[in-house]
Amino acid sequence: MSPVAGSTVPPAVGALAVAVALEAALGEPPERLHPVARFGAAVTPFDRDWQRPRAVGVVVALCAPLGFAAVYAVPVALAPGAVGVALAGGLLFTAVSLRMLLGVAEETLVAIESDGDDPTRPIRALVGRDTDGLSAGELRSGVVESLAENLSDGLVAPLAAFVAGAAISVPVAVGAAAWVKGVNTLDSMFGYREKPLGWASARLDDAVMYVPARLTAGLIAATAQTPSVLIAAGRWARAPASPNAGWPMATLAGALGVQLRKPDRYALNPASELPTDDHARRGLQVVRAAGVLAIAAAGVCVWLAAGLWEAIPWW
Repeated sequence: MSPVAGSTVPPAVGALAVAVALEAALGEPPERLHPVARFGAAVTPFDRDWQRPRAVGVVVALCAPLGFAAVYAVPVALAPGAVGVALAGGLLFTAVSLRMLLGVAEETLVAIESDGDDPTRPIRALVGRDTDGLSAGELRSGVVESLAENLSDGLVAPLAAFVAGAAISVPVAVGAAAWVKGVNTLDSMFGYREKPLGWASARLDDAVMYVPARLTAGLIAATAQTPSVLIAAGRWARAPASPNAGWPMATLAGALGVQLRKPDRYALNPASELPTDDHARRGLQVVRAAGVLAIAAAGVCVWLAAGLWEAIPWW
């Protein structure tokens, strides 16, 4: 990608601005056009019986996200100037998600409070659990948990990858964000205990999400103005099987002063009560604010990184 003539704005900052504008205006591309959905469809044929499923899983976990990253990075690298920035922003937009997460959560909370609606219909778009027989408080708990976890997976992780890659180039930054989405997608599709095929995908996702999950916890604590809750969250975060998902969920549980519970699996902040509608809506506000803070922090980091890169005397 060639530089943008006459522009004082770093290309990575411009790409991030385009992505944020599209996210705010559109929320999410249609599924039939969404690159992440197409990636999921492309790897689905691997989900079958193999003679050596772990070996196949290792190859898929290593190669598929790299291929997906190349699909994002190569067109940006070949595009000239402002076209490359716009293309990078459009592709980054498909790798991040905040507005749709907040919208589905809002829809679910409305359904939980409406006797005539089935709250389990929208909640299935958020959580991977059996919702039959759950109380209203347990359904709200699922919403709040999903808000926290998906903030990490859907926004903070790809933004962090973009920031890291932007220290090298915009194509690398966009490719890094796509690579993280590819890793997350493989984990969500294959990373179950009963699937040897998904062992490598799950382990890779655990490694990739280690830092973003803890960054998300910090963002939640900062926006909720409850930094001290991170100490307790560190204890509660060990309860879920995932080494990472517990961090943002436990921090939000402590910030709201509620218990978040997955029946027969774990309880975060167990001494408190399940969330009321007011608690859940407060959680929605905290996650929205944390998402805005994440975007702002990413912009500042990318701008500073661009300045430092230009200041280094290369010979």
